[in-house]
Amino acid sequence: MTSSARPLLNRRLAEFGTTIFAEMSALALRTGSINLGQGFPDTDGPEEVREAAVRALRDGRGNQYPPGPGIPELRTAVAAHQQRRYGLAVDPDTEVLVTAGATEAIAAALLALVEPGDEVIAFEPYYDSYAACIAMAGGTRVPVTLRPRDGRFRLDLDELRDAVTDRTRLLLINTPHNPTGTVLTREELTAIAELAVERDLLVVTDEVYEHLVFDDAEHVPLATLPGMRERTVTISSAGKTFSFTGWKVGWVTSAPDLVAAVRSAKQYLTYVASGPFQYAVAEALALPDSYFEAFRADMLAKRDVLAAGLADAGFAVFRTAGTYFITTDIRPLGESDGFAFCRALPERAGVVAIPNAVFYDHREAGAPYVRFAFCKRTEVLADAAERLRMAFTH
Repeated sequence: MTSSARPLLNRRLAEFGTTIFAEMSALALRTGSINLGQGFPDTDGPEEVREAAVRALRDGRGNQYPPGPGIPELRTAVAAHQQRRYGLAVDPDTEVLVTAGATEAIAAALLALVEPGDEVIAFEPYYDSYAACIAMAGGTRVPVTLRPRDGRFRLDLDELRDAVTDRTRLLLINTPHNPTGTVLTREELTAIAELAVERDLLVVTDEVYEHLVFDDAEHVPLATLPGMRERTVTISSAGKTFSFTGWKVGWVTSAPDLVAAVRSAKQYLTYVASGPFQYAVAEALALPDSYFEAFRADMLAKRDVLAAGLADAGFAVFRTAGTYFITTDIRPLGESDGFAFCRALPERAGVVAIPNAVFYDHREAGAPYVRFAFCKRTEVLADAAERLRMAFTH
């Protein structure tokens, strides 16, 4: 125990304690509940991709430190993916950086590009690591709130424009958006791009759910829009697309000077990671379009199972256009405190969910909303839906 009265945790991180995911996952274990809180699949991804990792291990590829920027095979595969899917020409040698998942990529980008006192605009509710990474970089986070309208959460472009000041350095964009399931439209992204060019802002885009867009939604990488190629750091990863979240393989694509800047910070975080898995992900990215189409269709069917079950139980269900999360409003159930609701839900219904308020600076704005993950086996989702129906309609 320290003899000093000074707090052990530095003031930048003092507001961040144990994540809600750890709390709720522990609650799921203790109560034997179905865990629809944390966003990880309950099945593994393609067998041929898993076997590629085993083959790399056996062949001695990646068992020692891989190259700092990532193995050439994966960087080439990432570049080919960007070209094939979006028409983005990317140099694998100077414009791709492999990271320990998207979370490290976000941290490295913010540490590299944000000076103490710079303002970073992010759309709330936002993934909890965003706030912590902005704090670690010494930046000031400026939330612009997505608000429900017409069954989905929407961006107010006027509010975004008003949030930009002379101190704004960077926009942190997430689309498809966790936790709301919103996919920013081409029109919204075009307006964001025009604002970034007008005010000379950098943009970091988290696109880890790029292959999970549903119905009539379209994923448009911001880097494809006029004026954005040289100012956008695009981040994605293998975990969500191939259902190997434990492998922690992510990547950055951007202009050479931005990639070099992000690498300067990244090399002092993990340095390198996930050696054998990099070879497997290189093969995964080259899978035929039929894989990505089948993956999306499977998740769409699961979305519909859970959405219908939540509606039957009495929740108000927002339209999920992307990701594998559904946001609900608990007020039709006579509830208004998402934290209290989620902490009681395991005993009440045998299901675990996440209160959306943890993703807000303005906690009151997210108070009545609760997030459920549908990246689980269909029979698990059906079981959870029945448990919720029994708990709230009897």
